[in-house]
Amino acid sequence: MLLPRFEYHEPPGMEEACRLMGDLGNEARPLAGGTDLLVNMKKRLLAPGHLVSLGRIEELRMMGPAGGGFRIGACLTAAELADSADIRKDYPALADGASRLGSPLIRNLATLAGNLASARPAADLPPPLMAYGAEVHLKGPSGERTLPLEDFFQGPGVTVAAPDEILDSVHLAPRPSSSGAAYLKMGVRRTLEISIVNVAAYLALEGGKIQTARVVLGAVAPTPIRAPFAEKALVDASPSPELFARAAGEAARDAKPIDDFRASAEYRRDMVAVLTRRALEAALERARA
Repeated sequence: MLLPRFEYHEPPGMEEACRLMGDLGNEARPLAGGTDLLVNMKKRLLAPGHLVSLGRIEELRMMGPAGGGFRIGACLTAAELADSADIRKDYPALADGASRLGSPLIRNLATLAGNLASARPAADLPPPLMAYGAEVHLKGPSGERTLPLEDFFQGPGVTVAAPDEILDSVHLAPRPSSSGAAYLKMGVRRTLEISIVNVAAYLALEGGKIQTARVVLGAVAPTPIRAPFAEKALVDASPSPELFARAAGEAARDAKPIDDFRASAEYRRDMVAVLTRRALEAALERARA
């Protein structure tokens, strides 16, 4: 199936990319890896008149310490995130998510920005990033802004980004030494599978108790969501199998699944409890390592 006709632009820097996006307005789409955008164009679900490639913009392909935390450029690929020694050491749940995304070929093309901006409820990178308290940085002709990743998504395929804004980077806070996180997904197959349910969990310990807890659920609501009842059950409590079982039940209560051709809402809710308990156990193991 052929792509619809479009004008191709390849700006060398963010300033020129933002100017193009501002001038072209709703007729333009930013192009990173293209694993979602080009497929949707071939299916005639999208037909932008202009594609603004971000591939030549060096700052979007850089990652490293920044402002006391860690900055990840928007055009880094899933494969680069999965293989990064820094990510595997300090943010291993993100490496877990990146390594489970699609096939090796897709991981070599799919970018951080594309996985977030596509706003797919079952995407692999949002849950672990939200578990780490990630913030997204947006740039446009009118300026820049930073917001929590959990506030970025509005619905399937919809984000708060304006048509002329480009997702520039993701920022992660420093990880406390006694903290850990994990990401798990469930599908019909082990690879090349869209999640039926995915879960990320983050725990920070202090004095033998859980000081901070984040539980993030994917594929069970229109957007990736935090599980507030589960998190409330965990904070200020001592980790134990009984606590994790109770929090897993609360996470199932937080979920808002639907029936579709891949699974029923009831099955998804049951699997939220199973994956949440397992993710909490894995996060605790990493926090104590």
